[in-house]
Amino acid sequence: MADNVFDAIVVGSGISGGWAAKELCEKGLKVIMLERGPNVEHIKDYHSATKHPWEFPHRGSRTQQMIKDYPVLKRDYPLNEMNLEWWASDKDCPYTEIKRFDWFRGYQVGGRSLMWGRQSYRLSDLDFEANAREGIAIDWPVRYKDIEPWYDYVEKFAGVSGNRDGIPHLPDGQFLPPMELNCVEKDVAARIRSSFGGKRHMIIGRSANVTGPLEGRQQCQFRDKCWLGCPFGGYFSTQSSTLPAAMKTGNLTLRPWSIVTKVLYDKDKKRATGVEVLDAQTNQTYEYKSKIVFLNASTLNTTWILMNSATDVWPDGLGSSSGELGHNLMDHHLGVGAGGWVEGYEDKYYYGRRPNGFYIPRFRNLNGEKRNYLRGFGYQGAASRENWERSIAEYSIGAEFKEALTEPGRWTIGMGGFGEILPYHENKVTLDKTRTDKWGLNVLAIDCELKENELNMRKDMLNDAMEMLEAAGVKDVSGADGDGTPGRGIHEMGTARMGRDPKTSVLNKWNQVWDAPNVFVTDGSFMTSAACQNPSLTYMAFTARAADYAVQELKRMNL
Repeated sequence: MADNVFDAIVVGSGISGGWAAKELCEKGLKVIMLERGPNVEHIKDYHSATKHPWEFPHRGSRTQQMIKDYPVLKRDYPLNEMNLEWWASDKDCPYTEIKRFDWFRGYQVGGRSLMWGRQSYRLSDLDFEANAREGIAIDWPVRYKDIEPWYDYVEKFAGVSGNRDGIPHLPDGQFLPPMELNCVEKDVAARIRSSFGGKRHMIIGRSANVTGPLEGRQQCQFRDKCWLGCPFGGYFSTQSSTLPAAMKTGNLTLRPWSIVTKVLYDKDKKRATGVEVLDAQTNQTYEYKSKIVFLNASTLNTTWILMNSATDVWPDGLGSSSGELGHNLMDHHLGVGAGGWVEGYEDKYYYGRRPNGFYIPRFRNLNGEKRNYLRGFGYQGAASRENWERSIAEYSIGAEFKEALTEPGRWTIGMGGFGEILPYHENKVTLDKTRTDKWGLNVLAIDCELKENELNMRKDMLNDAMEMLEAAGVKDVSGADGDGTPGRGIHEMGTARMGRDPKTSVLNKWNQVWDAPNVFVTDGSFMTSAACQNPSLTYMAFTARAADYAVQELKRMNL
């Protein structure tokens, strides 16, 4: 096999790209995985994972120079000195905001699988049937029964801890032992359940942290430093899980610093022949050939690649024949919730730093209830005890005062909502032909906003959070409706949606591009609607399913 010829090309090495590489390699294909950024080796390159806060020059926070250099990243928590190298440079990789969109990216081997929140929930038929039931956008081409075995499959390998809660619209899975709610959370959960007739549930989060035996990885150490990389492999990432599995086969070639600029397309055969790559360090251009291509560059970057591909056939790019490429951009809107303090429990504490919290699944617009908006929302949160940081620096005078601060403070509890954004055709990305990045490549322009449905939903997200905490006896409950700018959920979805008809969708039910059936798209861009659950587990399941189908189709010589 020539150096540039493979059975399969995988573009991107994050959550879905790692899964694509693993599955294709284990099925015997020779695979090259292309990543636009540098390599990050498991354990060796987790430079901050074992450092204490006082070992960072600025205690892990941000500097004025960082704020100047990262005008987008500074908008939220990602800007910090502990893992700054894992967040894409705003200067090197700009984008155009027709309307504000906070795009937080990770360009290195592993992508954002190194920094994700690890919350792992299944979608149900409540979600897969919602568009059809409500006449929104187009229908999903699959149902829960199609994806259920693949959820089972990926959960067992990824290692998802959780409890079997028996909530119909939040299906149970193949779980490792659950983490525990702490004493305050347990009592608040019981009071919420009692106050609302058992229709609202506060459960322990379902998190991709290892809590029981799992081959090749150690159990979570409850350090709560997951976004710095885990030397124990205690949480699911490309580095800890899918990449070692792919490498073990001997079938994987990993090439970092490789910006895929387009899919190469044979208009006579109506098939992709490979990809074009710009070396991010040398600016040299290369071509790699393959039988199949998996695009997993993350939602917006995959769409950017498609828009730059086969433009001699379709001016708007490969997959644009339906007019839907780049449209229907979604995220989850957040920044709204409530909190307060809890009296009592002064003799109670918790063990370690649990890298997880509670989850309150959707409870609105269920069982015939109709609000003044469609769909719903869930909450994530936690209870904890205040520490010495509760002090006001100017008042920190006197030995007795400082001694008091060595004791834990009162218990507090807070929760934030994650709401669904509908798939609006006018929420979109396009190519900005007037602006380029560090490598002279045209950038994306993003035009996306919340609409009346989401704004109405946010009122319930605020009021319901306060209502539940007050019903549970929490003191001084206060709510906040902060910044709900799209992008802040870091759950970009849509822009290359799947469907039943090539006239209204970019992909078919197997994640194949209608216009090039040997190109598969299995990152968040395929999502036809967003639901309100964290989506990464769904990307994993669809990727494993598509890889299995791709290999079958190769054997049948259909690709």
